[in-house]
Amino acid sequence: MKSAAITAFAVTDPGLKRSNNEDACAVYPDQGCAAVADGVGGAAAGEVASRLFISSVARYINQMQDWSEGACVAAIKEIFSTANEMILHHIGIHPECHGMSCTAELLLVSSGGFVVGHVGDSRSYRFRNKSLTRLTSDHTFVQQQLDKGELTAEEARKHRYRNLITRAVGNDEVLDVDIIRGRTRPGDLFLLCSDGLTDMVREEEITVCLGRDGDLPEKTAQLVAMANRAGGRDNITVALVGVA
Repeated sequence: MKSAAITAFAVTDPGLKRSNNEDACAVYPDQGCAAVADGVGGAAAGEVASRLFISSVARYINQMQDWSEGACVAAIKEIFSTANEMILHHIGIHPECHGMSCTAELLLVSSGGFVVGHVGDSRSYRFRNKSLTRLTSDHTFVQQQLDKGELTAEEARKHRYRNLITRAVGNDEVLDVDIIRGRTRPGDLFLLCSDGLTDMVREEEITVCLGRDGDLPEKTAQLVAMANRAGGRDNITVALVGVA
């Protein structure tokens, strides 16, 4: 099975408050692939972690021959595992980088279906028939409280610990990756993004933006601009993937 025909575009922006950009992204339209990573660690070199994840994607994706659902799931697990090992190895030889890790989203689209790998509080969405569906659940302390019914959605959005993540690539020797899979339809639009977008722009506003006329570069630029207009407190990364 071959990868699906897709269009894809990604952009990363430092935002208005950060002097460096710890996010990284990549799209591979010919391979039906998009990836976003958000570095964690600040002075501990979070940008190294995010770039190691993207390099793991690049290393594997160009060798793929089978795009069946099972092969896509296996590929995602291998890519995340390899990135996890690369980050831990880097920390081992650079002790000053202790504490670095990254959140990550990885999308593979094959003929008729998709598979998403997810770790952390970056997110993946599907936009279909003017409706936005979040495919992933944040690996954060606040999401845990939200799931238990101890916080409302609005309280969670403003909570002081909303960015306290509970799972990241490079934190532990054994990495648990969420795998989300489903069918695609012509016209589906997938959004992968770092929390620099979703912390600043509500999902209702994202829905309106994605529903407007315009190509993928225009829509990614609009989303980044919306996050910056709202304050741009973090690095902002947006990847859009359209199913032909």
